[in-house]
Amino acid sequence: MARVLSLLATVVRVVASGIAGLIVVYAVFVFFEANPANPLVELTRGVRENFGWFTQDLFAPEDPKIAETVNAALAALVWVVAGMLISKLIVRLTPRTSARV
Repeated sequence: MARVLSLLATVVRVVASGIAGLIVVYAVFVFFEANPANPLVELTRGVRENFGWFTQDLFAPEDPKIAETVNAALAALVWVVAGMLISKLIVRLTPRTSARV
C-alpha cells in the first residue's frame, strides 16, 4: 500500500510540474511574441487555457503582453505549489510499515 501511495505522490508531482512547465513555455512565447499560428505555441496556449484559466485577466498592466506573461507565470507557480502540497499530503497519509526483525 505504501508503495502505491508513494507512486501516486510522484505521479501527482510530475503531472503538476509538466503542466506548469508548459504554461511557463507559453508565457515565454507570449513575452517574446512567438508566431501564434505555430503548432507548439497553439499546444501551449491550449494548456494555458485549460489548466491556467483561473489567472486569466487577474493582473491587467497596460501592456497586454506583460499582463499575459505575468498571469501565465502565476498559474504555473500555483500548479507547482499545489502539486507539491498534494503529493506531500499523500505521503503523509501513507500508513507506516512496521520494522522487520
